[in-house]
Amino acid sequence: EVQLVESGGGSVQAGGSLNLTCAGSGFLFAGYCMGWYRQTPGQDREEVAHITSSGSRTTYIDSVKGRFTISKDNAKSILYLSMDNLKPEDTGVYYCTAGVSFSRNRCQSLAYWGQGTQVTVSS
Repeated sequence: EVQLVESGGGSVQAGGSLNLTCAGSGFLFAGYCMGWYRQTPGQDREEVAHITSSGSRTTYIDSVKGRFTISKDNAKSILYLSMDNLKPEDTGVYYCTAGVSFSRNRCQSLAYWGQGTQVTVSS
């Protein structure tokens, strides 16, 4: 059974930090590019960051550049998102996803999704 399980969400004040993890199982983790998305009520799911299958290349949306870092440990089958200097607009449910190919600066052909972890940033 394929699983992606996120953890590490929580509530912090603006300027704080959180580290999200996404543990994968049931598929060849090292062979997939991956990404983090977030969603707030009433809004579409928004991409946040992407990483190639090897972890050698990463991309970010402009609003998180310099504050978030995506990384991937293929030996442990874990995806990470380090978030610093959090802002209230970063609030949302964060999802990890695994895809088949990396093109146009993002992980594409998304095959698997986690259940999400809530991040709440208060001002």
